[in-house]
Formats: sequence, C-alpha cells, structure tokens
Amino acid sequence: MLKTLKTGVAATLLMTGAALADGHGGPYAEYAGTTLVVNFPAHPHYNAAIKVLPEFTKETGIEVEVDQLPYLKMRERQTLELAQDEGEYDLIGYVVFSKADYVFADQLENLAKYFMNPKLADPSYDAEDLIDGYVENIGVAGGAKGYLPGKTGSLFGIPFGSETSVLAYRKDIFEKHGIAEPENYEQLLEAACKIPEVEPGMGGMASRAASGHQASHAFLLHLAPLGGRVFDDQWNPIINNAAGVEAANALKTIVDCGPEGAMSFGPAEAANAFANGDAAMFMDSIAFMPGFEDPDRSKVVGKVGYAMHPEGVRRGSQTGGFGIAIPKNAENKEAAFLLMQWLTSKKGDLMVAMEGGNPSRFSTYQDAGLNEKFPFSATFGEALKFADPDWRPIIPVWGKINADIGTTMSKVLTEDLDIQAALDGVAERTRAVMDEAGYYTWQ
Repeated sequence: MLKTLKTGVAATLLMTGAALADGHGGPYAEYAGTTLVVNFPAHPHYNAAIKVLPEFTKETGIEVEVDQLPYLKMRERQTLELAQDEGEYDLIGYVVFSKADYVFADQLENLAKYFMNPKLADPSYDAEDLIDGYVENIGVAGGAKGYLPGKTGSLFGIPFGSETSVLAYRKDIFEKHGIAEPENYEQLLEAACKIPEVEPGMGGMASRAASGHQASHAFLLHLAPLGGRVFDDQWNPIINNAAGVEAANALKTIVDCGPEGAMSFGPAEAANAFANGDAAMFMDSIAFMPGFEDPDRSKVVGKVGYAMHPEGVRRGSQTGGFGIAIPKNAENKEAAFLLMQWLTSKKGDLMVAMEGGNPSRFSTYQDAGLNEKFPFSATFGEALKFADPDWRPIIPVWGKINADIGTTMSKVLTEDLDIQAALDGVAERTRAVMDEAGYYTWQ
C-alpha cells in the first residue's frame, strides 16, 4: 500500500516500476514492486539525484516517491517523523550538523549490519573510494570527540551532496587590474578591498553574513584555516584566542568591502551577487559553482576562475553538506539500503555528478567525462586533499552555541562591537552550555 504524504509543500515524484518486477533478479528480486518514500532537501545535488532515480527503478523494480522540502521545513518534518513509532520515511537526506542530534536520540540505523549482509552488500561498492573527510564529517559518530572516526565510532550515514569550500573569482577583472589569484589570506583580503577602488560599484567578495547560522558559518569558514578551533581537546572554549580574533576581523573586512546589502546575505544571496556581476569573488560551497556557468542563471559565464580555499596558518577548507541515512522507524529498511548503496556507488555518484550534483568519491572527480563537462571539477578534487572534517564541532548542543556565535558575529558586523570582548562573551556562554550538558563531569 502506498504511503500518502500529507504535507502540502512536498514535491512528489513517483516512478512506476511494479510492472517490471517480474524481470528483476539478484539482490533486487525480493524488493521489486516496493515503494520507498524518501525525504530530500531542495538543493542542487538532490535535484540532480531525482533525475537519475528513474534509472534505479528501471534496474531494480523498486519505486521511489520523493518528498522534497526546503531545508528548514525538511528539518522540522524529520524531527517530527523520526520521533514516531512508525515513520513515513524509508530514507532521508540530512544536513551534516543534524547527525549528532539524530544519533544521540537513537533515530538512525547503524549501517554495519547492512554492509555485513551478503544478500544486500555489493562487493564492488569500494568504500575506500569514498572521500575520507566527508565520511568522517557526515557519516561517522561515536569515535573521537563523539563525532569523528575512532575505535569506538560507527557509520550511520553516507555522504550524499557533500560540500567543500573553494574560491570563485572574476578572471577578467583580476587580469584587467593585475591582481593575482589569491593563494593566502593576506592576498585574499587585499584583493577584497582593492576591487571596490578600481571597479566602482563592484564589491570585493560576496559572503554569508546574515544573523544566526549564516554569520556563524562565515566566521568558522575562516577560523579553521587561520589556525583556530571552537574548542581545545578538553572541550575548553578557545574561540576567543588570537586566531578567533583574526577570523572575525577577516570576515568584517570582507563584508565591509563587499557588495551592497552584504550584511544580510545568506549563501544564495551571496552567490546571486557574484553571478550578477556585483562582486569579484565568492568563497563558499562547491554546490553553487555550477550555477556560475549556467547562462540561464549567470551573467559571468566564461569569466570565472576557480581556486582552492586560500591558505592561512594551514589549508583548511570546509567539509559538510548532506548525507543519507535510514531512520530507525523506517518500514522498508533493506530496500532503502539498496537505494542508498546504488546512489552512492561509483556508477550512481558519477551519474548524479554528471547531472550537476556534488561527488563524494575520489574516482568521480578523476573521471575524464566529468572534467570535460565541468572543467572546475579538477580544482574541487584538489581542494578535497585539504578538507577539514573538524572545522565545526558536531555535538548535540552545537545548535545553541552556533546560534550564539551567529548572533554575536552579526553584531560585530553591524554594530562595531569590540571583537575581543564579543568573543570573550561567546566563550563564557559556551562554557556554561557545555557545563550544563555534562562535558566537564570528569574533570
């Protein structure tokens, strides 16, 4: 019996395959005719994934119904569904920092028993080909710090819609004014503030800056490469050290020299500013980069260069994005695993990438066809060598801390708060949150 989703904003895609059920053998035979209900975010990668789902149904006879929602509505929906005895969803796409919440609440399947099952596990899957930083950041919980690999860790999800940070810049503008491609933060910040001087009306770099998560994300984007962390290894807040101050100053410089309205930008607004020619640089997720080469969405097609995240004290591009997981309360767990495995296989990863999705495998980034279609893929693949899985702590109380960082950073940007004092306040309040959550019990 088909499940019916009651949410009016859902975009539903139903692929019929029951009629093919009799023709499918091997691992899929038992599940042919099954209907999986999956929850995906409204995101370029998942738009690409939806395009290849008919091929999955054709090969397996397993039908797929997609409930696609904007991220915040998706998170709200998942929070409700995963808490039920029986949920609507067989497979979910989740944003990386939801990992801690879902695992801590025991709402996701540990994937070990599926990969141990010879009837389900594809021997050609080649898990070693999955990009390490993404698996560590998105999929594993229970190891080092509770959210990174270690001897006590387990796999609860697989990267799908993985993201890292790269720099997009206007080659024509940089060449016109003799500005070198920024390789370090000194060059990045110098270019960001030189551009408005030599190109009146154009901002230097478009960045996230809106209050809350966006300002926090933008700050953390610079904190890791500049040598900082939110915590030391004993969970003491160190966000207010010299590296934290430098990262906040870097963000303020970027926003002050940015395009009009920069203080209210989320990622989409920042990307649009670059695509419209209102900024000479954009440094954020690779998910936005294909749009700069789309003539239907961009005025800068053919004018963009792509470079690795500039070096500070170290290379440290972000890792994050989305993964896919099987809820504990799913009805069709084994069939859901088969879909998960198919989508994240070498074949599936490449198919989605060719439709404009974000690869999660080393081999996909090395594919000649992909690099011919999307020449910037080579830069993305190189950036992954320096992707930092610990650039952001993924702990159950991160939501509170993240909101505080974001609110404070917004005030730094808009009200000229003293940066050291502002970060000292964040560190003090963070310690209180961590103390209440029990992180200092053993000290």
